[in-house]
Amino acid sequence: QVQLVESGGGLVQTGGSLSLSCSASRRTFSSTGMAWYRQAPGKERELVARILSTGGGPYYADSVKGRFTISRDNAKNTVYLQMDNLKPEDTAVYYCHFRYYPSLREYWGQGTQVTVSS
Repeated sequence: QVQLVESGGGLVQTGGSLSLSCSASRRTFSSTGMAWYRQAPGKERELVARILSTGGGPYYADSVKGRFTISRDNAKNTVYLQMDNLKPEDTAVYYCHFRYYPSLREYWGQGTQVTVSS
């Protein structure tokens, strides 16, 4: 039984910042893949950022590179997304995603709304 609980969404003006967090009810490990996706109305869900422990640095979509930062705390079973210099096109529902290894079980958060006003 794994549940992912998200928090930190809200309404900000263009140029503002928000911090999202997502915590799992189950123990996480250094091998657990953690990611953030988002889905805007009328658009497909897209990968925003992913952080792994298999080597290399985090992945960021080109649209958020330089503005968003993903981080994790395995002891707290939590992944974070720091979003700076927000733009109206960042408006979407943001979902966290965990993939456990070696089972490859996947879980999604409930989603949190991020709205950036102009």
